[in-house]
Amino acid sequence: MSHKAGFVNIIGNPNVGKSTLMNAFIGEKLSIITSKAQTTRHRILGIVNGDDFQVVLSDTPGIIKPAYELQSSMMDFVKSAFEDADVLLYMVEIGEKELKDEAFFKKINKAKIPVLLLLNKIDTTSQEQLEEQMLYWKEKVPKAEVYPISALENFNVPEVFDRILSLLPASPPFYPKDQLTDKPERFFVNENIREKILVNYKKEIPYAVEVDTEEFFESEEIIRIRSVIMVERETQKGIIIGHKGEAIKRVGMQARADLEKFFGKQIHIELYVKVNKDWRSNANQLKRFGYNQK
Repeated sequence: MSHKAGFVNIIGNPNVGKSTLMNAFIGEKLSIITSKAQTTRHRILGIVNGDDFQVVLSDTPGIIKPAYELQSSMMDFVKSAFEDADVLLYMVEIGEKELKDEAFFKKINKAKIPVLLLLNKIDTTSQEQLEEQMLYWKEKVPKAEVYPISALENFNVPEVFDRILSLLPASPPFYPKDQLTDKPERFFVNENIREKILVNYKKEIPYAVEVDTEEFFESEEIIRIRSVIMVERETQKGIIIGHKGEAIKRVGMQARADLEKFFGKQIHIELYVKVNKDWRSNANQLKRFGYNQK
């Protein structure tokens, strides 16, 4: 029995459902899913294993025109998605007409690899609009295979996965078969806390925040975690902590509940807040947090 393996990269505008799709394929909550744009900042690899296949999925940040250094670094992750893919998944949502960056659109049309265009969130539309959108995208990206899906409702997701498998080359696995991702545990702790910040705070706060897990000690019964929430200004520090520490306590409780499910054991988590001035525009800081690939 021959074994298939390959890299499948998911690209698209912010908030179209890329992370929801990846998690539907994997069955684990690897990527942050919230209703706010720009929730995924890194390329996150998720691995789906079967007896005769290994699909290495890559969820990339949503495509934007960069306004500061962090966003430029995020777009570098997207550019790299074109370079190592065996199959490209270009995800759009009902009602959408273009990418935020036209240069990426040209790249999709020139891609030498199979492109599956996934028209997501079809559970929110009428049959008439769906047919109209299908025609629009078939014209816009003629070389792509167009699939209407609902990542949230798992509609047509198994069919897309089967098509991906049929397109993958014969190859031995790239990663051990029991591996779910290429990211370390601390990465998922950081992402989970960041998700809770996105949910609980408004305006600029979530985008000015980075999380750094300084301690991760695992024993048989419990994992002890100490994480630092970094902000750019003193005023943001006060907002994160909240009145009598209530806001940060809520973040900690929500993160603990999620992480206990993710790791399958008891979690003790301590959160601290530090001011790290203008970290989003500082190349050294961005490198430290794993953004700058150059």
